[in-house]
Amino acid sequence: MRILLSNDDGYFSPGITLLAKVLSKVAEVTVVAPERDRSGASNSLTLDRPLSVRKAANGFLFVNGTPTDCVHLAVTGLLDHLPDMVVSGINLGANMGDDTIYSGTVAAATEGYLLGVPALAVSLASKTGKHFDTAARVTLEMVERLRRAPMSGPVLLNLNIPDVDYSRLKGVETTRLGKRHKAEPVIKEVNPRKETVYWVGPPGGAQDAGDGTDFYAVAAQRVSVTPLQIDLTHVSQIPLLRDWLKL
Repeated sequence: MRILLSNDDGYFSPGITLLAKVLSKVAEVTVVAPERDRSGASNSLTLDRPLSVRKAANGFLFVNGTPTDCVHLAVTGLLDHLPDMVVSGINLGANMGDDTIYSGTVAAATEGYLLGVPALAVSLASKTGKHFDTAARVTLEMVERLRRAPMSGPVLLNLNIPDVDYSRLKGVETTRLGKRHKAEPVIKEVNPRKETVYWVGPPGGAQDAGDGTDFYAVAAQRVSVTPLQIDLTHVSQIPLLRDWLKL
């Protein structure tokens, strides 16, 4: 089995280092990841300049581009073979609800999915990062499950894992994306040059976090597994739009 491993935190992050080690027990792992932290890059491709690929001392390949660039380059020509699976992570921080729109972690997995490769996006739902080992173990189990019982057609799964010891997990739950409140206001500052600058504010709290959502599962110390799709069509509005266009 061949796994392409990427992320959005950069090739040097502890999450990807540990995950590469753990997945190497069951697969041939190739790491192609950004040269620096590209959190929040979403599905952006670099089209205004050429990209370079370099090899780190540990054998990881790193790209001066986005997470999507990394997977796109790897699958469409950088590698000598098509991977059997794309895994993105382990991200430091949750990617739940609206986060998935902005997430570079989810974007890397999405690019694999768009190119016809089963893909997992893996996030440790915490900013402290105490239990990357738990997330790595859960990912390994999910990879082995997919190998043992492949799902029909390409699959894109978003995993959010509570930051607790593996023994404290209370199971795995199939979930849907929840929804946050709108983001907090931007943070306005004056830099040393007396210029006004702005920081993007933190994400809002969970608005839709009821039973069945990713927020709810993680809060209950269960692994959240959400199947994602890329079709942005607002299907229920199609008949409404048809009627509106007749006015």
